[in-house]
Amino acid sequence: MSFIAVPTQTEAVKDLRDAVMTARIYLDRLRDQLTKHSSSGDRHLQFRRHGYAWMAAYCEAMAAVQFWSENLAEAGRFFELEQLIARASVAEYLNQLRFGVAMSQDEVVRPGDFDEPGDTTCARLADAFGQDPAIARFAQSTVVELGRRIIDASLKRQSYGDFGLDETHTLIANEFEAFSEKEILPNAHGWHEDDALIPDQVVAKLADMGVFGLTVREEFGGTGLGKLAMCIVTEELSRGFLGVGSLGTRSEIAGELIQVNGTAAQKSYYLPKICSGEILPAAVFTEPDTGSDLSRLSTRADRQSNHYIVSGNKTWITHAARSDLMTLLVRTDPNEKGHRGLTMLLADKTRGTDSDPFPDDAISGGEIPVIGYRGLKEYDLAFDGFKVPVDAALGGLEGQGFKQLMNTFESARIQTAARALGVARNALDFGFDYAGTRMQFGNPILSYERVYGKLARILVESMAVRQLTYMAARKKDQGGRSDVEAGMAKLLAARLAWSAADNVLQIHGGIGFAAETPISRLLCDARILSIFEGAAEIQAEIIARGLLGR
Repeated sequence: MSFIAVPTQTEAVKDLRDAVMTARIYLDRLRDQLTKHSSSGDRHLQFRRHGYAWMAAYCEAMAAVQFWSENLAEAGRFFELEQLIARASVAEYLNQLRFGVAMSQDEVVRPGDFDEPGDTTCARLADAFGQDPAIARFAQSTVVELGRRIIDASLKRQSYGDFGLDETHTLIANEFEAFSEKEILPNAHGWHEDDALIPDQVVAKLADMGVFGLTVREEFGGTGLGKLAMCIVTEELSRGFLGVGSLGTRSEIAGELIQVNGTAAQKSYYLPKICSGEILPAAVFTEPDTGSDLSRLSTRADRQSNHYIVSGNKTWITHAARSDLMTLLVRTDPNEKGHRGLTMLLADKTRGTDSDPFPDDAISGGEIPVIGYRGLKEYDLAFDGFKVPVDAALGGLEGQGFKQLMNTFESARIQTAARALGVARNALDFGFDYAGTRMQFGNPILSYERVYGKLARILVESMAVRQLTYMAARKKDQGGRSDVEAGMAKLLAARLAWSAADNVLQIHGGIGFAAETPISRLLCDARILSIFEGAAEIQAEIIARGLLGR
């Protein structure tokens, strides 16, 4: 049955449901083959394990598209554009599950990669998967086939599709979209070119709009709107400028750390001030040479009477100079070399200025120049006898810092996926604007298949990844563990942002490579997204451990 022959929303949704179910069965069979021949600790099988993680992320994204489609159909909102997006997104992922998934520009994992030498079981499973009627039904529904219709429907509606939000979340999206249009987009490239901090007045407006307390309970001065609202706000702000979308990340991390783990006194003191913007936090975790291996952190906090004396070095600390509070991960037990020796401190500091970025005694820092992700600035920090009160230990507990931090990474990764979606959507805006007016050979370049096809791919995959991100956020809001789903969302969203920026720069041609052209900034911004909050390889390993076991 072709897509043209599907006249009703009900039949379209049934096709999606059947395809997702079949894909899950296929993935389970690949998993059986993978685990049969492997021991989970074998590093030589990392490519296979990470490949499986990517494939599993595709399946979850398709399930999220199915959920979105069913809800829209039930509400009578599953119109032509949404059906085209759903059909094409699932078709693209199904084809890649059969023939190969790109984990990066030149790393493609294929089903046959799961086979041992002389065995073709997984390759044969892929062939059977492609011939299954539930999958074959999507063979002619790829972006290549539907791209023109998707672009035409998008232009006609002046929309990238119905995101599936309820009335409350739609109002939130509209409010922050308008704010980005007025306050951020006109200034974003200037902030980037000047390599300047986002102006204090913008920070103040964000605070007034509740950005820094979105997920903090009302009793502590927040709005208590949850992770889904956080995703919506973050995407809209990041569409304006990645740095603005990221301003809330540090408050989100600190707020969740304190709300979940803090003492009553820590909650009542810090949370209202974080929500109001009176306190701007900085996450101070990473150290030179340790990267993602936080269990090897060496910054010491030696207890002396009623203080800790902190000594050591941190790096890649975002927004460090303008912050007032450091969520500072340190080693309080020098005899414990692993994560059990780590403690999270709520360390107050003095907000710096341009002329004196680190005015406190025993803290020094230097800026790390970066090609993108500007507006917050990155720093190396050195602590040399910095005093922190003993009651600054988060929750009044020593040795729990690593565990406390890991529980917040789900939210941080969901938010990073939303940031990436904002970057991708900004690229899509630039792409449509330029391709619709740039003339070549007597026609706007939007009329050429290789151009509109690029934009259609961005539009289609953005919706799939957005719905996966929403799924992870809803699960977190409902009190469930969503580390695997959060990792999946960040994994796909970061790749999407880079691909979107790269392809739209290609559409711009030579002018896109000019520093004065905003799309060049987006390319620089997008590149960081697959690195921070856990590199793509770390995300894949987290997913693999969650699905395959350690």
